[in-house]
Amino acid sequence: MVVAAKQVAPNTYRESQGRYLEDFNVGDIYQHRPGRTITETDNIWFTLLTMNTHPIHFDTEYAAKSEFKRCLVASPLTLAIVAGMSVRDTSGKAIANLGWTDIKIPAPVFVGDTIYAESLVLEKRESKSRPTQGIVTVRTTGKNQSDQVVMIFDRSFLVPKRGHAVDDKNPNY
Repeated sequence: MVVAAKQVAPNTYRESQGRYLEDFNVGDIYQHRPGRTITETDNIWFTLLTMNTHPIHFDTEYAAKSEFKRCLVASPLTLAIVAGMSVRDTSGKAIANLGWTDIKIPAPVFVGDTIYAESLVLEKRESKSRPTQGIVTVRTTGKNQSDQVVMIFDRSFLVPKRGHAVDDKNPNY
């Protein structure tokens, strides 16, 4: 259901991702795969891109003297990866992200860790002002290869009802 192929011509199919409002049920859990192994390059590029100059993320000598004894992956990178992993299942048809709350980082992430994610549907409702759309709230949890929780956050997004998504109306999508 998440990634569906719709026929666009004889013997020709096009991938479509995400869910419509009607597809979400409170209490459902979506496990997002594949996992993602974080590399040293990911971490260094992200710290440079975001101008995060804390040496714990890129100076191995500094990090060796910390309580972690090695470089930490920048937590906004972990957040971005875990959120990105959830898009295909949850917000692939979203019109907009509406908010992020309760972001928690219960354990560190290190280069070489493989992150997996899952999302629990907390709430869904029809939009009061947009009759063809609704609001969904999910709690997404990121875990490392040892099943240790490394990231948790709640996210709300606006999604279309069936028949009202961009890919429903445009033959190029």
